[in-house]
Amino acid sequence: MIQVTIFRDSEESGDVFTGVELLGHAGYAESGRDIVCAAVSALVLNMANSVEAFTEDGFEGEMDEQTGGFSFHFTGEISPESQLLMNSLVLGLRNIEKEYGERHIIIRFEEV
Repeated sequence: MIQVTIFRDSEESGDVFTGVELLGHAGYAESGRDIVCAAVSALVLNMANSVEAFTEDGFEGEMDEQTGGFSFHFTGEISPESQLLMNSLVLGLRNIEKEYGERHIIIRFEEV
């Protein structure tokens, strides 16, 4: 199962997402054929690449393919563009969770 933690700024009104961490593999199919892992990977990598390409926002990130680990955290002010990218990521992850169930992916939110 992929365990997703979405970090939310507790001092801001509304949903201001400050980072995301993932751990694990979906277990939907064998390695290399797992469409849930592929979809989640595509979403998070596209978000990180888009923040880097289209904004000036600072962030830290790392990935570990063997464990399925991925970590991304903003290191300063978060622009409206980055918030839109994070909102899009959360929407996509929630849709995958709804479609494939908590047996393969579970999302939790943590206030920071």
